[in-house]
Amino acid sequence: MEDAANYWVLLVYAVAVIGLVTGMVGVSYVLGQRHLKRATREPFESGIVPVGYARFRLPVQFYLVAMFFVIFDLEAAFIYAWASTVRAAGWSGYLVIFVFITALIAALVYLWRARALDWGPRPRPLPRQRQN
Repeated sequence: MEDAANYWVLLVYAVAVIGLVTGMVGVSYVLGQRHLKRATREPFESGIVPVGYARFRLPVQFYLVAMFFVIFDLEAAFIYAWASTVRAAGWSGYLVIFVFITALIAALVYLWRARALDWGPRPRPLPRQRQN
């Protein structure tokens, strides 16, 4: 019976949060100002008249570097967690972390060989010569 009471409190809390968020957004919509000027839809540039087009594409390399950073940064979190329990883990813990680091090094070597980390222009392959 105690579990049902705990779920009841959670349900009331969830309904209160949803109601509060809905109320805040609704009041903001009703009382807020409406700006329909052309300048409202332009990007803010510190009061200076904007020059050029603000929506440009970022090269894919930026996204790749961000993904690689997240992946290899998680490595540090796992190794830190392992290091805090290294004595309790024993030799099996050493084996597990060795396999983990080996997999990460293999992934880094693969990325390096696939030239995923190169930012420069890729060299063109030489044209094939016809053999007579």
